[in-house]
Amino acid sequence: MKVSTEVLLKENLKQLKLSNVVGQLEMFIRQAKESGMDYGEFLLAVTEVELQMRVENRLKRRVREAKFPLLKTLESFDYNAAPGLDMRLVHELETGDYLREHRNIILFGSSGTGKTHLATGLGVAACRQGITTRFVTGCGMANELIEAQAMKNVSRVIQRVTRCGLLVLDELGYVPFSKEGAQLLFQVLAERHERGSVIITTNLGFADWTQIFGDATLTAALLDRLTHKAHIIHCNWESYRLRETLKTTKKSTKRETPLVASPPT
Repeated sequence: MKVSTEVLLKENLKQLKLSNVVGQLEMFIRQAKESGMDYGEFLLAVTEVELQMRVENRLKRRVREAKFPLLKTLESFDYNAAPGLDMRLVHELETGDYLREHRNIILFGSSGTGKTHLATGLGVAACRQGITTRFVTGCGMANELIEAQAMKNVSRVIQRVTRCGLLVLDELGYVPFSKEGAQLLFQVLAERHERGSVIITTNLGFADWTQIFGDATLTAALLDRLTHKAHIIHCNWESYRLRETLKTTKKSTKRETPLVASPPT
């Protein structure tokens, strides 16, 4: 291909916003010559690469905008450390049917059992399916709403949170809210009822949720909405982090134990 033609082709590709192809054009041309591709096969290969790159870029953008604290997937979860977990249910949730049905997921359990990992993994799976996702701690969401109310734009923030396809509220109950924060968070969750799914991780049973929201009537109304058609997963196995710490401590103790006892004095 003449250099002038290649330059014009690159310019046309840029104008058509096929930027992913521009950087690999020389490779495509070389491969087409070597394999004897016809024009149709060449165009198909070029467009397939462009489309695949766009899919990957959209996924990266959704994951970035979700604001996961750590990027963890369901594939990297240690299922052997969670003997009570229903893997069939996890794989079913990974397909995203619960999102289309606007069902919620509530993960109960002590610290270190992998609730946040599971919630993050499901959030990443939702991003892969083109679902806009937001990950935030319960306390972080409450504080964000309080700040928005002080700036007189809380309605805009609530609308933005309501519009996202999946809201992940992590560590709900670890830190109690103010009355104002509890009421605003209730408003968000009420707005999302049967409009968008919520994943919640918490260390408190339902009976103790008044410790979070303070008002018993408000808490009962919230639970009524959240548990409607919800998948409830009890993460009641041993803490993964605690087990790893104990293993490390045991190894350290063995190393410090002298191989030969000191003679009596």
